[in-house]
Amino acid sequence: MPLYESVFIARNDVTQQQVDTIADQITATLGEQGGEVKKREYWGLRGLAYRIKKNRKGHYMLLGIDASPAAMQEVERQLGLNEDVLRVLTLRVEAIDEAPSAILSRRGEDRERDRGFRGPRPPGRFGSGRRDRGDEREEFRARPREELEAATGGEEQ
Repeated sequence: MPLYESVFIARNDVTQQQVDTIADQITATLGEQGGEVKKREYWGLRGLAYRIKKNRKGHYMLLGIDASPAAMQEVERQLGLNEDVLRVLTLRVEAIDEAPSAILSRRGEDRERDRGFRGPRPPGRFGSGRRDRGDEREEFRARPREELEAATGGEEQ
Protein backbone atom coordinates (compact mmCIF):
# COMPACT_ATOMS: atom_id res chain seq x y z
CA MET A 1 0.00 0.00 0.00
CA PRO A 2 1.18 3.58 -0.60
CA LEU A 3 2.63 5.67 2.21
CA TYR A 4 1.38 9.16 3.11
CA GLU A 5 2.31 11.98 5.45
CA SER A 6 -0.62 14.06 6.58
CA VAL A 7 -0.48 17.25 8.64
CA PHE A 8 -3.59 18.84 10.04
CA ILE A 9 -4.08 22.08 11.96
CA ALA A 10 -6.75 22.23 14.65
CA ARG A 11 -8.24 25.39 16.18
CA ASN A 12 -6.42 26.96 19.11
CA ASP A 13 -9.49 26.80 21.43
CA VAL A 14 -9.38 22.99 21.54
CA THR A 15 -7.13 21.16 23.98
CA GLN A 16 -4.29 18.80 23.18
CA GLN A 17 -6.48 15.88 24.29
CA GLN A 18 -9.12 16.87 21.72
CA VAL A 19 -6.44 16.96 19.01
CA ASP A 20 -5.37 13.47 20.08
CA THR A 21 -9.02 12.40 19.86
CA ILE A 22 -9.15 13.62 16.25
CA ALA A 23 -6.01 11.59 15.50
CA ASP A 24 -7.59 8.56 17.21
CA GLN A 25 -10.67 8.91 14.98
CA ILE A 26 -8.40 8.92 11.92
CA THR A 27 -6.62 5.81 13.22
CA ALA A 28 -9.97 4.05 13.74
CA THR A 29 -11.15 4.98 10.24
CA LEU A 30 -7.92 3.69 8.71
CA GLY A 31 -8.19 0.48 10.74
CA GLU A 32 -11.63 -0.19 9.29
CA GLN A 33 -10.28 0.38 5.76
CA GLY A 34 -7.21 -1.84 6.27
CA GLY A 35 -4.61 0.91 6.81
CA GLU A 36 -2.57 1.97 9.82
CA VAL A 37 -0.84 5.00 11.33
CA LYS A 38 2.90 4.31 11.54
CA LYS A 39 4.04 7.68 12.91
CA ARG A 40 2.29 10.25 15.07
CA GLU A 41 3.81 13.57 16.16
CA TYR A 42 2.20 16.45 18.00
CA TRP A 43 4.04 19.65 17.07
CA GLY A 44 2.23 21.86 19.57
CA LEU A 45 0.37 25.14 19.45
CA ARG A 46 2.10 27.28 16.83
CA GLY A 47 1.45 30.65 15.25
CA LEU A 48 -0.07 30.71 11.77
CA ALA A 49 1.43 32.74 8.94
CA TYR A 50 -1.97 34.35 8.37
CA ARG A 51 -5.45 34.14 9.88
CA ILE A 52 -7.46 31.04 9.06
CA LYS A 53 -11.14 31.26 10.01
CA LYS A 54 -10.35 34.05 12.52
CA ASN A 55 -7.61 31.98 14.23
CA ARG A 56 -4.03 33.20 14.69
CA LYS A 57 -2.70 29.96 16.23
CA GLY A 58 -3.34 26.27 15.73
CA HIS A 59 -2.46 22.81 17.03
CA TYR A 60 -0.30 20.94 14.50
CA MET A 61 -0.30 17.13 14.19
CA LEU A 62 1.73 14.98 11.78
CA LEU A 63 0.65 11.45 10.87
CA GLY A 64 2.65 8.89 8.89
CA ILE A 65 0.07 6.64 7.24
CA ASP A 66 0.16 3.34 5.36
CA ALA A 67 -3.21 3.01 3.61
CA SER A 68 -4.98 2.59 0.31
CA PRO A 69 -5.95 5.67 -1.73
CA ALA A 70 -9.64 5.07 -1.02
CA ALA A 71 -8.96 5.04 2.74
CA MET A 72 -6.98 8.29 2.48
CA GLN A 73 -9.80 9.89 0.54
CA GLU A 74 -12.22 8.95 3.35
CA VAL A 75 -9.83 10.34 6.01
CA GLU A 76 -9.51 13.65 4.17
CA ARG A 77 -13.30 13.81 3.80
CA GLN A 78 -13.80 13.29 7.54
CA LEU A 79 -11.14 15.86 8.43
CA GLY A 80 -12.80 18.35 6.09
CA LEU A 81 -16.14 17.85 7.87
CA ASN A 82 -14.64 18.27 11.35
CA GLU A 83 -15.28 21.82 12.64
CA ASP A 84 -12.13 21.84 14.77
CA VAL A 85 -9.78 21.19 11.83
CA LEU A 86 -8.65 24.32 9.99
CA ARG A 87 -6.41 22.85 7.27
CA VAL A 88 -5.19 19.45 6.05
CA LEU A 89 -2.22 18.65 3.83
CA THR A 90 -1.57 15.09 2.68
CA LEU A 91 1.44 14.05 0.62
CA ARG A 92 2.38 10.70 -0.83
CA VAL A 93 5.93 9.74 0.19
CA GLU A 94 8.35 6.95 -0.69
CA ALA A 95 9.16 6.05 2.94
CA ILE A 96 8.09 7.16 6.40
CA ASP A 97 11.09 8.32 8.40
CA GLU A 98 11.07 6.94 11.95
CA ALA A 99 13.31 9.75 13.26
CA PRO A 100 11.71 12.92 14.66
CA SER A 101 10.65 15.38 11.98
CA ALA A 102 12.57 18.56 11.22
CA ILE A 103 10.09 20.61 13.25
CA LEU A 104 10.69 18.64 16.46
CA SER A 105 14.47 18.41 16.02
CA ARG A 106 14.74 22.17 15.37
CA ARG A 107 12.64 22.90 18.48
CA GLY A 108 15.16 20.95 20.60
CA GLU A 109 18.07 22.94 19.12
CA ASP A 110 16.27 26.23 19.84
CA ARG A 111 15.81 25.30 23.49
CA GLU A 112 19.50 24.45 23.86
CA ARG A 113 20.54 27.69 22.20
CA ASP A 114 18.20 29.83 24.34
CA ARG A 115 19.50 28.38 27.60
CA GLY A 116 23.16 29.03 26.80
CA PHE A 117 25.37 31.92 27.94
CA ARG A 118 24.47 35.09 26.07
CA GLY A 119 27.61 37.07 26.94
CA PRO A 120 28.19 40.14 29.08
CA ARG A 121 25.80 43.05 29.09
CA PRO A 122 26.79 46.09 27.07
CA PRO A 123 28.20 48.82 29.34
CA GLY A 124 25.78 51.53 30.46
CA ARG A 125 22.76 50.19 28.62
CA PHE A 126 21.06 48.57 31.59
CA GLY A 127 22.30 50.87 34.34
CA SER A 128 20.08 52.40 36.99
CA GLY A 129 20.50 55.90 35.57
CA ARG A 130 21.93 57.26 38.83
CA ARG A 131 25.45 57.86 37.61
CA ASP A 132 27.08 61.19 38.35
CA ARG A 133 27.31 62.92 35.00
CA GLY A 134 28.96 66.11 36.23
CA ASP A 135 30.23 68.44 33.52
CA GLU A 136 30.44 65.85 30.77
CA ARG A 137 27.07 66.93 29.38
CA GLU A 138 28.06 70.21 27.80
CA GLU A 139 24.71 70.85 26.18
CA PHE A 140 23.05 71.43 29.56
CA ARG A 141 25.55 73.95 30.92
CA ALA A 142 24.63 77.60 30.78
CA ARG A 143 26.67 79.55 28.21
CA PRO A 144 27.50 83.24 28.49
CA ARG A 145 25.66 85.61 26.13
CA GLU A 146 28.85 86.59 24.31
CA GLU A 147 29.51 82.98 23.30
CA LEU A 148 25.97 82.62 21.98
CA GLU A 149 26.26 85.76 19.85
CA ALA A 150 29.61 84.65 18.45
CA ALA A 151 28.23 81.21 17.61
CA THR A 152 25.15 82.60 15.80
CA GLY A 153 26.99 85.42 14.06
CA GLY A 154 25.40 88.24 16.11
CA GLU A 155 21.85 87.59 14.88
CA GLU A 156 19.06 87.80 17.42
CA GLN A 157 16.26 85.32 17.34
